[in-house]
Amino acid sequence: MEHLIQEAISIHLEDKKVMRSSHHGFTTVNSSLTNLIAFSDENASWMDKGRAVGIVYLSITKAFNTVSHNVLKGKLRKCGLDECTVRWIDNCLNG
Repeated sequence: MEHLIQEAISIHLEDKKVMRSSHHGFTTVNSSLTNLIAFSDENASWMDKGRAVGIVYLSITKAFNTVSHNVLKGKLRKCGLDECTVRWIDNCLNG
């Protein structure tokens, strides 16, 4: 069920042009892998030019758990998701 909802939301966001074409992750065109490749390529280019490059790695595994569910629901509504889908996501987030 989660996969179907994720797919429906992704299609909606792409159709409504909510996300920029440069967005990576959770899209059919640009994935987390394409983001990593673009990031690595950019850094390698800077290093080839002799520029200093600093990288900080952060773990955001638990970040989603800290997001206010009310804020998330508001953003989903603002993106044009129908109320039934927003309620389904709310029920999923609240167990």
